[in-house]
Amino acid sequence: MDWIQIGHLEDIPRQGSRVVQTSTGEIVLFRSLDDQVFALENRCPHKGGPLSQGIVHGKRVTCPLHNWVIELESGNAVAPDVGCARHHEVRVTHGVVFLEVGVGACKAA
Repeated sequence: MDWIQIGHLEDIPRQGSRVVQTSTGEIVLFRSLDDQVFALENRCPHKGGPLSQGIVHGKRVTCPLHNWVIELESGNAVAPDVGCARHHEVRVTHGVVFLEVGVGACKAA
């Protein structure tokens, strides 16, 4: 696994996002109110909408195009919708955010 340093936790707004361009495409990092950080590909599984422009609520984001709700922990769409935005591993060490780059994967529900 290859890890890259993204920046500081404070660089990502609470209940907001930050887009990172990688060799595999755009990855969006989300920060929850309790400072957990999640990373997904920046494409809704429905029509490819930019998840980075969605509304973060709890550990979910709502796509700005058609209101699909995506789980930040797994990338899975919330039922009744079906699909997945690939998930990437993130770690925060001493306030510094690191992202695992690669293809990413869909996590089991």
